[in-house]
Amino acid sequence: MRIILNGSPRDVAAATLAEALAEAGLTGRIATALNGSFVPAALRDTTPIRDGDAIEALAPMQGG
Repeated sequence: MRIILNGSPRDVAAATLAEALAEAGLTGRIATALNGSFVPAALRDTTPIRDGDAIEALAPMQGG
């Protein structure tokens, strides 16, 4: 299926948000949103994704 990950189209075989993030190599401490709604880390394994969904994944950065 085709999703939008951080603004870029991407083909994935994933069925859940967690699987899509793993396919993209996005692991560790990140914040995620699916179609504009925040998804807590504890729910990623059970959050299904569908063709055309938009996922945003952001990692915290230090600095100021």
